[in-house]
Amino acid sequence: MKEVKFPNLGKISPEFFEAIIYPHLGAKREEVLVEPQHGVDTGIIRLTQGKVMAVTTDPIYIVPQFGWDEAAWFAWHILASDVTTSGFPPAYIIPDWNLPVSVDEKSFTIIWERWHAESVRYGASIIAGHTARYTGTDFPMVGGATFIAVGDEDKYLTPQMARPGDRLIITKGPAIEATAIMASLFSEKTKALVGERLAAEGRELFFSMSTVDDALTAAQLGLRATVTSFHDATECGVLGGVYEVAEASQVGLFIDLDKIELSPAIEAICQVYQMDPFISISEGTLLITVRPEGAQQVLKALQKKNIPAFLCGEILSLKEGRWVKRKGETKPLEHPRIDPFWQAVKQVAEE
Repeated sequence: MKEVKFPNLGKISPEFFEAIIYPHLGAKREEVLVEPQHGVDTGIIRLTQGKVMAVTTDPIYIVPQFGWDEAAWFAWHILASDVTTSGFPPAYIIPDWNLPVSVDEKSFTIIWERWHAESVRYGASIIAGHTARYTGTDFPMVGGATFIAVGDEDKYLTPQMARPGDRLIITKGPAIEATAIMASLFSEKTKALVGERLAAEGRELFFSMSTVDDALTAAQLGLRATVTSFHDATECGVLGGVYEVAEASQVGLFIDLDKIELSPAIEAICQVYQMDPFISISEGTLLITVRPEGAQQVLKALQKKNIPAFLCGEILSLKEGRWVKRKGETKPLEHPRIDPFWQAVKQVAEE
């Protein structure tokens, strides 16, 4: 077997997943309809005839520098964004809080009340969990949580369902998360590098770091009949995300990056921190594949909700290949492998 290694930072590679994780998934059960796959956000389990449960698990990611309320909002939406790629709203939540001893009662109360408020807003119930403080734990990873959604078996989506002829839509643009976090964590440095106005615009992207409303809005136009897949562009950004969709669905793909608006704040902040915006982490950017006759309907529905969206590509047959156009030049699409965001954070934090 070819040797595969852990990455220095960030998520494991597709090769590590295929070699180490995928062959060892415990017992096989017939009700598991979608098992773990690299680039697929949820598992799908049949509950009863015609009904399924979509499940996702991620770290609880709390960044104190955001302020407890905003940090809690972001942590909730990271998980909710994944589960809503199924096309269904979150229904049940199981959090496991492994908190540093530095977190006091007042701070955690703010965090917990925000989780409660977001859960109420989207109709989700917290059904179980664990909460404790421990030595040896630290921010930002302070535990993990499972989010569950429930819906009809003939409606759920996964990134495995993109089909040749589908159009590709992305929401908001690239590097939403990378830009917002750098502008928030390193506000003074960012101001010094790009100026106060662009730094403020980068910071204002904070509440764009969710794809929950994006997915639920598009889902209303018809799951599978109109919308064929959702995937959020997290690690390795837009190009990593579209590659994962193509790989999961075993299809070809063409994406035209020149049709995606790059705001001045994103362009400037990514440049000064040496992050390619199209391969940088972008929680808040939803990748949508949609049947061609429904593409304009989806765009209009998103725009009605004040969610920017760009029609920027097409799903091809596998034999037609995978391509990316950038600055007028078309090249083969490859997975970026390494997200520059993590190195940027590490480098600035060590200065």
